[in-house]
Amino acid sequence: MCWNLLKGHFSRAIPQGERISSSRSKRRERGLWQRRFWARLLCDQADFNNHMDYIHWNPVKHGYVRKVVDWPHSSFHRYVDQGVYPMNWGHSGNFDSHVSE
Repeated sequence: MCWNLLKGHFSRAIPQGERISSSRSKRRERGLWQRRFWARLLCDQADFNNHMDYIHWNPVKHGYVRKVVDWPHSSFHRYVDQGVYPMNWGHSGNFDSHVSE
């Protein structure tokens, strides 16, 4: 299925009421889609691990929390429960690779 069709079907299913800027309105965009997004296939487990590290580190990088574990909306907690990440991953520069690769 074409990416634009998929985004369109998904967007229309979201209830109205979202505040949309005039520039997004002109382009018929919803606020949940990031502009300049490029889909990318992951090459292997190491590539997947690097992307997960990036995602889990983002709340710290942007100053929302001081430690990865402090961000409550993260899949990090599930991965800790599964033994993929140690609970202290990211503390004081502890960016050791995943426990299970």
